[in-house]
Amino acid sequence: MIEIREAGPDDGDVLGEIHTAAWKVAYAPSFDPEFAEQALRSRRGRWHARIAEGAGTLLLGALDGRPMALSYSLPSSERPGFAEISSFYGHPDGWGSGIAAALMTETLRRLSGDGFAQVHLWTWRDTPQSRRFYRKCGFSETGATRLFDYGAENLIDQVEYLRAC
Repeated sequence: MIEIREAGPDDGDVLGEIHTAAWKVAYAPSFDPEFAEQALRSRRGRWHARIAEGAGTLLLGALDGRPMALSYSLPSSERPGFAEISSFYGHPDGWGSGIAAALMTETLRRLSGDGFAQVHLWTWRDTPQSRRFYRKCGFSETGATRLFDYGAENLIDQVEYLRAC
């Protein structure tokens, strides 16, 4: 059974676990091991502060009672009037289970209910799995690209995706 709900004050650790597990598999191998370890520690601990800020919409998806995916969206700082999904991660144990698709559906439903007509996101150019997922969810590449600095001058190519809510 899949359940999607807003993340609450007690969810910081589990959000960090999801983010860290996904990042470790999908992204950490692209970095120097020392930097990757530092980045993983940062991802594990940042969600308590994000919850406390109360900005945007932070959703948590659970599969058979186990939290497995997170979505964080807010008004876009780059595209006035648009929403942006700034974080969307699934625990590798849930890949292929349908939890990510259910979470995306609910994320888009909530954004539409909040009055957004369009949503965009950025993802790594070299992550075919995530790019396939976003296309499957109805997103299209805009053609926009950017170099994103993950810290310590670790620049990664990103591509932008867009769709209606």
